Amino acid sequence: MTMPPPDLARPAPGSRPPAGPAPLRLPVAVALAVAAGLALLLALPPYDLWWLAPAGVALLAAAVHRRRLRAGLGLGFVAGLVLFYPLLEWTRIAAGWLPWALLATAQAAVLGLAGLAGAWLSPLHERWRALWPLTAGLVWVADEALRDRAPFGGFPWGRLAFSQGDAPSLRLAAWGGAPLVTFAVAAAGGALVALAWRRWVRAAALPAAGFAAVAVALIAGPAAVPLSAPAGPARTVAIVQGNVPRLGLDFNAQRRAVLDNHVTATRRLAADVAAGRQPQPDLVVWPENSSDIDPLRNADAAQAISGAARAIGAPILVGTVLRTDTPGDIKNAGLLWLPVTGPDLAQTYVKQHPVPFAEYMPLRSVARLVTDKVDLVKNMLAGDHAGVIDAGALTLGDVICFEVAYDGLVRDTVAQGAQILAVQTNNATFDVAEARQQLAMVRLRAVEHGLDSLMVSTVGVSAFVDTAGGVHGATAFNTAEVVVHKMATGATRTLATRSGVWPELIAVALTAIVLAVALPLRRRRGITGTDVESAEER
Repeated sequence: MTMPPPDLARPAPGSRPPAGPAPLRLPVAVALAVAAGLALLLALPPYDLWWLAPAGVALLAAAVHRRRLRAGLGLGFVAGLVLFYPLLEWTRIAAGWLPWALLATAQAAVLGLAGLAGAWLSPLHERWRALWPLTAGLVWVADEALRDRAPFGGFPWGRLAFSQGDAPSLRLAAWGGAPLVTFAVAAAGGALVALAWRRWVRAAALPAAGFAAVAVALIAGPAAVPLSAPAGPARTVAIVQGNVPRLGLDFNAQRRAVLDNHVTATRRLAADVAAGRQPQPDLVVWPENSSDIDPLRNADAAQAISGAARAIGAPILVGTVLRTDTPGDIKNAGLLWLPVTGPDLAQTYVKQHPVPFAEYMPLRSVARLVTDKVDLVKNMLAGDHAGVIDAGALTLGDVICFEVAYDGLVRDTVAQGAQILAVQTNNATFDVAEARQQLAMVRLRAVEHGLDSLMVSTVGVSAFVDTAGGVHGATAFNTAEVVVHKMATGATRTLATRSGVWPELIAVALTAIVLAVALPLRRRRGITGTDVESAEER
């Protein structure tokens, strides 16, 4: 009869359950957590070393394996600090060090929960090593689902899926959106740690070759996933990156100069069209904040935009800030401006997800106790419908700035009839790293929903993206440029679009089940609430 490994043998009645293999020594675990955060950072734009994302997951999994729960939480938090402080450094440019620190620390705290879950699941991984890829994928999807929604509507920056712009796994977005891409990347990381862990504890575990095959299949296999392209007619679209006189918050003090830059660039495009140097566009798209002067209340701004629209002979989607009758209340909007009749109020999109602490101030009275600059933040009102805009030759789905990071907002826009996806943004208060991070999100959305897409910024990076995630006509940062490109239109609906939030919900439910399944194993091994003794304690 084959005896089970000693560390899994049933203890004698009344004796203390034996401890399993010790965790890695704490200094080693901390070093691995730091390396995990660094690997995850380098996987994301602007570095784009996408293949480091599974390695980051594997390093954190190894660091927290067999550790106490609080140690798992702390190690995940350390990895999060290393990831989010440099990743979100661009927020300091606009808001200063305190909001940057608060945001990065809050994001790191949520990642700490992934470390805690890894520690909790240690007995499960020791008993069934083959489950490590599955549990890693589920935990990371659930962790990102929380970070995407809380607090104050969430902040989905730094998702594993957004690191895969140049990876074969990006194609999985067409089947299950960002959650499926994250699952595949994290599962590959789980396979790597299962492959590399120093000790087998069960004969039934998959051989090393099996884990290697799983990792390779998850990383490279999606290259075979077929993608469908829109079948509708191609339309010519121009994006205008007018630039701003100076980067930073004071671009708002130069509102007329920013508007004039976009008017001038559009008139120059009109001259190129008349001379045959550029094709006639069916639509021109200006970025967010291209007219911070409300053209519905300011006759000079309206006249300037109307002149540009008449010159180019095409509708212009203008990114504008609309004032209201209540002082301090504003709306961030995409407003369709027609060459002859001017603004089409029926084809206006108001940003649905204003950014907390930047575009509106939650808990304003409390925040005022911390800083007197609170009242510099106006009260941006949220829109109440998806940005589906009928521009005549095509129907575009409009999302504004950070909204591209939120799965549901983009999906609702596409599901309601968009033929192309447009992302209007303003990066003048940030830097090129933030712009490239946003462009990575646009690449994923184009694949996820099978729609040609574009991103247009006041200062860059602006670009067109095809349904395979390929980037066309990308502009430089802090320059004035106009790019004209043919975009395929159509009503292609991918499996990801049709399935909606269900893949993520299923993953979260399975995560809860897996965490519950680990409880009796922890009790059986005497690990109720804390980890086994460390090597130094025994």
